[in-house]
Parts: sequence; structure tokens; C-alpha cells
Amino acid sequence: MGSGGTRISSGLGPFYASSSLSGGRRRTSTSRATRSRAVAPSAAQLDRARRQAERAQQEAERDAAIAQLQELRRQTTSVHLQSFPPFQPPVAPEPPQLGMPWALAEAQAHHLVGLGVFARADRSAAKRRAEEDAPNYLAAEQARLHAVHGQLTGEANQWWQSLIANDEETVCEVVNYAFADNPAAGCAVGVDGSVLSVVMRHQDIDSLPDQTPGVTSSGRPTLKTLSKRDRTLWWLTSMGSNIVATLKEGFATAPGITAIDLAVLTRLPDTQRLGFVAYGRWTRQVVEAGPWRETGDALRFLDIGQDVACSVTTTASGNLSSTIKPLDTSRLPGLQSLLDHAQDDAGSGDTTLADLDGDLRTHVPAAHHAQQDPYRIRPFAEWKSQSAPAQPPAPTAPGPSPATALVPGQTLTLPEEAWQGLLIAFTFAGADADLTLFLTDGESRVTGDEDFVFYNQPSAAQGAARLLGKQVEGQHTVERAAVHLAALPAHIQRVTIAINMDVDTGLTCGSLTHASLYFDCASGAAWTFQPPSDPDIRAMVIAELYRHTTNGQPTWKLRAVGQGWADGLDGLARAHGVHVE
Repeated sequence: MGSGGTRISSGLGPFYASSSLSGGRRRTSTSRATRSRAVAPSAAQLDRARRQAERAQQEAERDAAIAQLQELRRQTTSVHLQSFPPFQPPVAPEPPQLGMPWALAEAQAHHLVGLGVFARADRSAAKRRAEEDAPNYLAAEQARLHAVHGQLTGEANQWWQSLIANDEETVCEVVNYAFADNPAAGCAVGVDGSVLSVVMRHQDIDSLPDQTPGVTSSGRPTLKTLSKRDRTLWWLTSMGSNIVATLKEGFATAPGITAIDLAVLTRLPDTQRLGFVAYGRWTRQVVEAGPWRETGDALRFLDIGQDVACSVTTTASGNLSSTIKPLDTSRLPGLQSLLDHAQDDAGSGDTTLADLDGDLRTHVPAAHHAQQDPYRIRPFAEWKSQSAPAQPPAPTAPGPSPATALVPGQTLTLPEEAWQGLLIAFTFAGADADLTLFLTDGESRVTGDEDFVFYNQPSAAQGAARLLGKQVEGQHTVERAAVHLAALPAHIQRVTIAINMDVDTGLTCGSLTHASLYFDCASGAAWTFQPPSDPDIRAMVIAELYRHTTNGQPTWKLRAVGQGWADGLDGLARAHGVHVE
């Protein structure tokens, strides 16, 4: 209507027809319901995507290999760019500072042994005796530690004089300790006047990779086979870099040495036998004159030494030779004697080149915890027995009661006897760990580095907190500490007891076995806590001692913790306000 046409539906669902009764043109339309249909990729598309993924993976692996080779080459040829500060005369560390609160706490803990809390008269008398003994105990320990410091100072001065006088045993010992962490192991084998003799073990050329980074004709990065001559150049540059670094460190460590005779030992590629491939003499003057700024400077070792011989030579055409042959050592009696009388195997009982090779590869310095603390403080009972042997024996402490096992997060109030002296023992096996203590304020931060107790600083708060040493007992290692809570200064609100794994091993707390922390005091009360074996952390707070107020009275409480830091001692120290360098 209105347009001059009338349409009639056929009523057949999605199909319909309409016509104009007025004679207009006929229109027809067909409509279908729209349905979604998933379109699958074709085989060609799938193959193309697979090839692209494989190509991307190959490029990623190639780039990683290129980066690894570049870093390896940088590391092996830039050792000589290090600087080594010259040795200075050693200074004996100062003895720990001891105070009257510590001495009084030690004396009271001794005199109160065996006295119950209700024996008030006896306890008062014991405290009076402690007050009488404490000044004498403090004075005696201060005098003894002062004498120890004087002895250490004298020994340090004597050692320094031996070092600068080029005493062979002293020089070789200190130089070998310095060489112990070098990538190419070196060993000082003797001193003649002011000349030091060193044997260095350089890596075998066969241990170097056979590929090197390169570019294609189109400029794309690639890996190509390392030519024999280029491989020899890499090996020679690496050897020169390690020679220069060994010379620099030797001169820095032994101030009285003016020249170093150095011979390089390696396994020859053709015969697979050990042999010497470089030797010479280098003076302190030419080595310290440098300059050592570039990787290529490492090859200057060939030019600045005296009577230098090297198995890698330059051909008549000016190219580097690609063969490595053993040197003629007939002009060097010491090296020739070693070659003439030693076999390249360990089958005989005599000293062999293989023995020397093994010694060079396995020489490591002694661990810090193997050193005995020269400033060990005598317990009060030990001093008392030595100063007054005629005194009647003190009452024996009650037998230890079974230790109360703590769970993470558990807290308890410590008895008064624990305030005077709380002994701590950390027992473990499976790996090495160190016990550390942090004396912190109300915000759990140290007020100074002196409040951090560790193996290089075993005492703090004038003796109120100190480490007592680490030792092996049967199948376990035990490190002990003592804390006199009553002697801590008022600003110390918390003592954090922590462990940290040896950073050089890269191990975590998950490597520790049979780990437990044990507390006991003069009353015989004892507590123990087994920290979790967590493979994700390298330092852990095991427990805390903190001040508290109960019914208006000051107390000390103990909390079991067992939480730590993945980044080890650095994270642990930073969390408590200590900066570790």
C-alpha cells in the first residue's frame, strides 16, 4: 500500500516470494540462516609455521652459542687486565672489648648453679660473691687478651720481615695461597735470592671449542669452524694473559721479589703427554710498567721477558705456527731434571709430572673456619679454677632435663638463669654453614657494624654475645655461641640467631642434614629447634631472643623462626642494616 504494490508471502519458511499486483516488476529473495564454521589451516600453512618455529629455535640457539663463545673468549684472554693491590704489613686485630656487665653475668651464672629459686638467702650470698669476683675476672681477662694481642703483633712483624727478606718457606706459602683461586693454577716452587720460581698449569688446547662467531655473506651472524691457526692464537693469547696475571699477582704478594722465573706446563695435543711450552724470566720493573689495557697486550709477554721461549712460533712468512711442540729444557737444569726423572703417570711412588699436575689443579686455600680464635675468652669457671685452686668446688649444676622441642612460630619466656648465660649450639652435617648473630634495636636494625657477630668478628657488646668456635664431633659439625642477655646494653632489644651457607659452594639450606639449634642454661633447662630444610634459601633466621614485658616486669623471650633469604648472607645482612662488601 502506498507504493502501489502488495506483497504476499508464500509461508514456506526461509523461502518466500512476493509479487506486485499492480503489475510492477517481480522480485524474489532467498535467505539462509548464518552458521559459524571453523576454517582449519591448510597443510602448506602448517608446514610453513613449523619451519618458521624451527628457524626461530635454531636462531635462538645460535645466538646463545655465539654469546657463550664470546664470553668464554673474553674470560680466557682478559685475566691480565686485573689489578692486584700490593701486600701491606699485617696488623693484628684488636682483642674484643669486655665490660663489667658481661663479667658480672658470667660470675653470677657460675655462683648460682645448683641454687633453687626459693633458696633466697643462698642466692643473695651467691650474687655477693659474684660481685666480688667480677672485677678480678674482668681485669684478668683484659690483661690476658692484651698479652695475646702483643704476641700476635710480634708474630705478624716477624712474618713480615721474613716475607720481605724472601724467606723461601714464607714466600712460597703466601704466594701459593694467593694463586689458589686462579683460572690457570700456579705454584711457587722455590726462591733464589730475590728470584721466585713458579710453575703454571695452562689449559690444554684440546679443551677449547672448535667453533667461533662469524657472519655470512649477507651479513647475518653465524657459527663457523675455528681454523687450527686461529685456535692456536686463542690458546696462546689465553696463556699470555694467565702468565701476566700470575706475574702481577706474584709481585704484589711478595714485595721482596724482583724477578720471577716462570714455566708453563700443559698437555701436548699430538702426544697427550705433559710438557713445558713456555718459560722465561720477567722482572718486576717491566711487568709493573705495563701498560695492560687491551686483550692483545697479553702477547707482550713474549717481548718483555728475558730468555723467553715459547712452543708457538712465527713462520718465515710472518704467520703464526699452528703446531705446539714441547720445548727443549736442556738449558734449565731444574725443568730438565723433572722431565728426565719423572713419568707422565702416577703408577710409581716417586714424584711425577702427573703428581705435579694434580697438585696444581687441586690446590685450594684453607677455609676461614679452620682457624682457631686466638682471642678465646676463658669461661668464668676456668678462670676461677686457675686463679684459686684451693677453693672448694662449686655446686654441680642439675642434670640436663630433656630439651623442649619448639615448632616454627612458637614463643616462650626464658627463666632468669638464662639471662645470665645462654649457651647455643648449632649442629649440622651435609654441607658447611656459619652461625651469625645480629644485635638489633626496636626496629630489628643494628646500630653499627660492631653489632654483627660472625667468624671475622666473633664478639660484640663487650663480650655479652660471642661465637665460641666450630668443630667436628663425630659425624656432625657443631658451632657454639654464648649470649649474656643481662649484660646487653639497653638499646639492644633483640638478638637474631641466623645461619648462612658458604657462598663459595653455591649450596642452599636444603643441603644441610641433621640441622638443629640447641639452647641451655645453668638451671638445666634446654630447648631445641629443627629448622626446615629449604632448597630455595641460602641464609636463614633460626630463632630470636627479644625483650618483653609481662605483668609489668621485663623479661626475655625466645621465638623459633626458620625463615630465610634466597640471596644468602647479603640479603640476611641487609635486612638487619648491615652492608656486606
